[in-house]
Order: sequence, then C-alpha cells, then structure tokens
Amino acid sequence: MPAQYPLSAHLARLSNLTQFSPMLYLTGLPGLEAMQPWIFIFLFLLYLVAISGNCLILMIIKTSPHLHAPMYHLLSFLALTDLGLSVSTLPTTMGIFWFNSRGIYFGACQMQMFCIHSFSFMESSVLLVMSFDRFVAICYPLRYSALITGQRVVRAGLVVILRGPVALVPIVLLLRTFPYCGSRVLSHSFCLHQEVIHLACTDTTFNNLYGLTLVMFTVVLDLVLIALSYGVILHTVARLASKEERLRAFQTCTSHLCAVLVFFVPMVGLSLIHRFGKQAPPAVHLFMANVYLFVPPVLNPIIYSIKTKEIRHVLCKLLGLRNQAESWGSPVSGMPRRGSRIRPKGCSR
Repeated sequence: MPAQYPLSAHLARLSNLTQFSPMLYLTGLPGLEAMQPWIFIFLFLLYLVAISGNCLILMIIKTSPHLHAPMYHLLSFLALTDLGLSVSTLPTTMGIFWFNSRGIYFGACQMQMFCIHSFSFMESSVLLVMSFDRFVAICYPLRYSALITGQRVVRAGLVVILRGPVALVPIVLLLRTFPYCGSRVLSHSFCLHQEVIHLACTDTTFNNLYGLTLVMFTVVLDLVLIALSYGVILHTVARLASKEERLRAFQTCTSHLCAVLVFFVPMVGLSLIHRFGKQAPPAVHLFMANVYLFVPPVLNPIIYSIKTKEIRHVLCKLLGLRNQAESWGSPVSGMPRRGSRIRPKGCSR
C-alpha cells in the first residue's frame, strides 16, 4: 500500500486540475513607476506600428494579384506570426501600464506562454523556409518555378503552424501538475515557460530537459540550416564574374537577412541570460525579453516595405504617390529570367 501512495497521490492531483488556478503576479518596470504614463505611450505606439504594419502587409498581398506568388505567401506567413506574437503580449502588458492590473490566473498564464512560444517557433520556421526560397532563387534560378510551387509552400506552412504548438503541449500541460510555493511574482509583464517553471517547488528535470531539447531541435536547428543556406548562397555569389552581379545578387536577400538577425540575436541573448546570467541585474533580463518580443514584429514590416520593390510600389499607390511609384518602375515578378545565371530581381526583399 505505501508503494502505491505516490502514484495514487499523483493521480488525485491530476484529477483536480480543473480546480487548480493559483494567481500569479506580473511585473512592469521596477523603479520606473513615475514614468509609467510615458512608457504606456511608447509601448502603445510599438503595438500600433507592429499590428497595423503587419496587417497592411497582409492586405497588400491579399489584394494585389501580381503578388500571389510563393515568395509572397511566405511573407504573409511571417506577417501572421509577427501579428500573433504582438497580440499574445498585448493584454497583460497594456493591462499593467494602463490599468495597473498585475494579477493573472494560472490558466491564462499557460495560454499566454503557449501562444508566445508557439509563435516564436513558427517565426523561426518561416525564416528557415524563406532562406530555402532564397537558396533556390540564387543557386538554381532556372528550376525555381518547378521547385517552389504554391502547393509546396502551403505544405511547408502547415508544418510551420503545427510543429511548435504540438511540441509545446506536453510541457505546458505538465505545469499544472506541479506544486507552487513561495513567491508567485514573475519578473516580466507576460508569462514565459522558463520563468514559471522556476516557481515550482518540486523536481522539474523533465520539463527542463524537454524544453532544452525542443529549443535545440527547432530554433537552434533552424538557425544552423539558415546559416548553411547562406554559406552556399555566398559561395555561389562569389563565383559570379562581375562585381555588379555579385552586389545585385546579394542585395536581393538583404531584407531576409535583416529579419533573421532581428529575430535570432535577441532570442539567443535572452536564452543565454536565462541559462547562464542568473546573477545579472533584473533590468538586463527585462530589456532582453522586451527586445525579443517587441522588435521583430515592429521592424519586419518596415524592412520589407522599404526593401521590397513590389510592396513599396503598392504602398506608394495607396498613399497617392503615383509619380513616385512610377519612378521606381513597375513591379517585377518573383520568377527567374530564362537564360540568367541568377534571378536578377526575384529576391527583392
């Protein structure tokens, strides 16, 4: 009978999950309470730029028939993930700085952390697929139309959508089975798994190992594959005869490369601080977490609106700057030209 007690106790705890709803407390920016109205205005502007910018990208691609191509479907996926990432943090962040509401039920915290991490994994996967698109466009331009088709982009999109959320379900659900004691104050204005797990007063080895493995086989693997694809791209570009062709070929991928740096640099920095910088000042943790979640959704639509000629052309027409749009030339297709070694204008983002 004593040998069965731990199992029965665990089963009893699982059966009471519906009654488990402790209150957690989020943190704004300690020491800056006097500047809270200004911080609210700044964050509100960031959310406004991120949400409106990504919605505008989606609207432009949706309403422009000449942009209904695989490369712009991938850009739509990126805008959707950035939009989801912004909306995931909006309720709690604005609740703290607008209504001074810091409490959050554990179930709502679980949902928020699931959404934040899911959209992060989705964005990593989208950037990987976009790097493959650039790899094919530069290295195999004559086979681009055959290799990158709408059907294959849709399949890749489904994998992108399902990979992160499905893998996250076990560790997010297991959080409800842990006892929590002591302080229930989180150091951010949103819920992250790596922070909530530290509040559990029990052995969390499985969650820690599972989370580390998940990051290694998603984000880290994506980053390695993106680096390899750009290594091959640079090797191909370096073999071009003229300096003008090399510059033109590399410029076609500058927007995607900027998006990769904007997303992965803060993420790697935040992971390193959580793993190895526990003695770092709290302000460092807060700064890196906010950069990781706010900067990519804000900058990506700006980067692609400026660097992508087709998007820029439509934007000028929407703003009534027809003469400026015509001076930049008509939109170019994303397909490689026959007989060309590289696609001259296809990777305009």
